[in-house]
Amino acid sequence: MNPPPPPKGIKMIWRRLREHPVSNIGPGLITGVADDDPSGVVTYTQAGAQFGLNMLWTMPVAFPLMAAVQLMCACIGRVTGKGLAANIKEAFPPVILKGVVMLLLVANTLNIAADVAAMGEVGELVTGINARLMTLLFVVVTLSLQVLVPYHRYVFYLKWLTLSLLAYAAVLFTVHVPWKEVAFRTVWPTFTPNAQAATMVVAIFGTTISPYLFFWQASEEVEDMQRHDGAPPLLKDPATAHRELRRIRWDTWSGMFYSDITAYFIILATAVTLHAAGITDIETAAQAAAALRPLAGNSAFILFAIGIIGVGLIGVPVLAGSAGYALSEAMGWKWGLERRACDARGFYGVIIVSVLAALAIQYSPISPMKALFWSAVINGVVAVPLMVVIIILASKKSVMGDYAASRPIVLLGWIATAIMGAAALGMLIPD
Repeated sequence: MNPPPPPKGIKMIWRRLREHPVSNIGPGLITGVADDDPSGVVTYTQAGAQFGLNMLWTMPVAFPLMAAVQLMCACIGRVTGKGLAANIKEAFPPVILKGVVMLLLVANTLNIAADVAAMGEVGELVTGINARLMTLLFVVVTLSLQVLVPYHRYVFYLKWLTLSLLAYAAVLFTVHVPWKEVAFRTVWPTFTPNAQAATMVVAIFGTTISPYLFFWQASEEVEDMQRHDGAPPLLKDPATAHRELRRIRWDTWSGMFYSDITAYFIILATAVTLHAAGITDIETAAQAAAALRPLAGNSAFILFAIGIIGVGLIGVPVLAGSAGYALSEAMGWKWGLERRACDARGFYGVIIVSVLAALAIQYSPISPMKALFWSAVINGVVAVPLMVVIIILASKKSVMGDYAASRPIVLLGWIATAIMGAAALGMLIPD
């Protein structure tokens, strides 16, 4: 009697998840959750508070674009066995790599500063402990996990932390939602196309398609590949290419969907609570959480706060880690979260310095919200040329061999680049 054929498609994925529910979740999910970091939550909250349901359309538009770019990054890492910075170093002039990496380091540090400030402020609301002390606690926790805990154990906790995003969906169960109007406004928004609306669209796309995610996912694919008994890159191991590329596609598209639908829920939750109550100006995550309490009750407040702290514990390590990957690959240093700190001093040094520099901003005259603004500006500027570079790398036969990106993915990548280019110009053009 012949054995039954192996399961395919969704059945195969479901069997793998039942057998190993956490270990089979790849870098795509963590990348997607890190995209909804506390500074992103502030942006989506402001969108919902200021424009109500009329910014929901941005999420369906952003989903295929962000997924296409992240898919190319993941494939570059798995196919070549090298991170994004290492591939740029080989294929482009040094000035391009140096410029991108330096701007990434500055933007990430400012973004971390905004994130840990948001976590500290929300932590104070929940516990009553001083915000700066809570910020210090979160910094110590994230650095300790990254530096002292091996990657294969650390990533286990990151994957479970992705469940914190469900808090934003749970908020919707505590308030009344006019679902028919929500569906209508998602496809047919009504707002005046003025400078305020343009700025908000710029902010949403800028926080959704971010350079640090590009470096992180490419390098995480390499980390995962090396962890599995030093598996060779697909260029040297075509026998596993079909299975691995299928895994990457599912992992990336599902991870980006999880991120995108969560951002949709945040905009929706704040639209039906804050905007409906006439609260249209939200500047911090703590302000958003506090404003929810009298409108939607303690349950909504606690869920929103848990979500901010949970995604912050993922977002900060991803921001710091992506900076470490980028600079280490550019400088030719040993890198990897699986290595001990003494074996990759430069890599861990970048992580430690970037997080501590962000912490120092909390005790300086620099406003964390100003830091967030400038990180968004730098990310907007860096994203466009970097996306051009990614599309070129993913399309090159000399880099990707037979696994070059397909035409639909490349087309989506160019559309995303055009939108981000318009966003960058929008940020640079004065009112």
